[in-house]
Amino acid sequence: MATSEKSVWDSNVSFILAMIGSAVGLGNIWRFPNVLYSNGGGSFMIPYIVSLFILGISFVLVEYAVGFRFKTSLSKIFFSIKARLEPIAWFIVLVVFLITTYYVCVVGWDLIYLGLSFVQGWGANPDVFFTVDVLHASDSLSGIFTIVPWVLLSVFLIWAFAWFIAQKDLNEGIGKVSKILLPILVIIVIIIVAFSLTLPGASIGYKQIFTPNWSALTDLNVWLAAFGQIVFSLSLGMSIALTYASYLPESSKLTDNALIVAFSNSGFEIFNAIGIFSILGFMTFTSGIPFNELVTEGTGLAFVVFPNVFNLMEPWSMIIGPLFFACILFAGITSVMALLEVVSFAISEKFGFSRRKSATLVCIVGFCISSIFATSAGSYLLGIFDAFLNNFALLFGVLLECIIFGWIYNFDNLVETLNAHSTIQMDPFWPIIIKYILPICIWGLWAQGVYSTILTGDTTSHMIMLALSVILFIVPIIFTLLPAKNEDYYKPIEKD
Repeated sequence: MATSEKSVWDSNVSFILAMIGSAVGLGNIWRFPNVLYSNGGGSFMIPYIVSLFILGISFVLVEYAVGFRFKTSLSKIFFSIKARLEPIAWFIVLVVFLITTYYVCVVGWDLIYLGLSFVQGWGANPDVFFTVDVLHASDSLSGIFTIVPWVLLSVFLIWAFAWFIAQKDLNEGIGKVSKILLPILVIIVIIIVAFSLTLPGASIGYKQIFTPNWSALTDLNVWLAAFGQIVFSLSLGMSIALTYASYLPESSKLTDNALIVAFSNSGFEIFNAIGIFSILGFMTFTSGIPFNELVTEGTGLAFVVFPNVFNLMEPWSMIIGPLFFACILFAGITSVMALLEVVSFAISEKFGFSRRKSATLVCIVGFCISSIFATSAGSYLLGIFDAFLNNFALLFGVLLECIIFGWIYNFDNLVETLNAHSTIQMDPFWPIIIKYILPICIWGLWAQGVYSTILTGDTTSHMIMLALSVILFIVPIIFTLLPAKNEDYYKPIEKD
């Protein structure tokens, strides 16, 4: 293979693995099983697959086409389309950054549990251990000045590793790490799933996936949940695909790459869910706890339910436990690196910073913010940040991107770009999805998320969300008004 061909091949492999790694994150491991179970079991796969094809892949292709066409950061792209759109780009970048700051903390919790898993250090009552011994949790802001040393240390280690990778060239940093971590992650998941299927009572769990509740298909909320899962698992609206696509060489196949990433991600989600459901079926069979009480979303599943399961699995728990938490760690790290790339690239492009300088700045500020989640009030604040940023800010950003690329920008340019760099040609129906169907679906999901977030919050959480809203309004304006140090930032880059 010629040097140039090998370079193109390496870039595409790095891109695909980095994209799969960013998608195969914590949400796929512990969010999908709960969403699947809560929305009709096996019948949920129908709206899930429909959402993947019609909505998920459609929007991913928009980000691929935009990133590949402009080959620059989100902020510069928005400025190039229309100068007054730049604050929206910085809004999206800020949302991604804030999500990263608490996401790192969850990965830090897992790092702690990876060490504990070798000796089942969570004891006989994992619920109390996680809340009291690990988090020193407070259900109010009263614990914000109480640092939890082990959590802070683990958060620092994750940020340090992220910086070490982020400051390197894409192929040497994220690309190389993805080539190592992703195969290991896949091997670990295969081992866990294979072992889980041999457990007594496993069928109690995995039958939930293959036993459909057909009445759920007439429930609009089930379809919204399917689309929400696709948004979450493919990281739609976070500009990860857009940023990575900007590095691709001209001979890349965009649609082909997008389909590989989307199908790999969904395949991982479903395959992983079989393993998780089988293990929870074993828990039901062994302990008598109803299955529906075990399937929870978020940290409770990983740090409470599964340690309880591992307590019943001796002596195999000394092997499966570490593998499980290593799986979460690797998935989390690949997602963190992808999120950081979006933020660092945007800052580098506008202010002319080197890759090392922008990564250092982002990681230092990120660690300072993450330290807030390493306090006794950390888990309380994390829940508020997660609900607000995912249910309100992120979906709002996706909606704005649909409007900008579908209506303000000349969408025919994106169709031309994809068709010129793909084996599969775009269907004429694609622009209709982006301009009409996708915005309507996102608006419905956004309205539902805002309503549930406001309804379930208390006065303190509402005040914190208000403060976040002010930050998300002011900071993007500040970044827009700051003069660019990169002389090329204000030059037109459209390829007409």
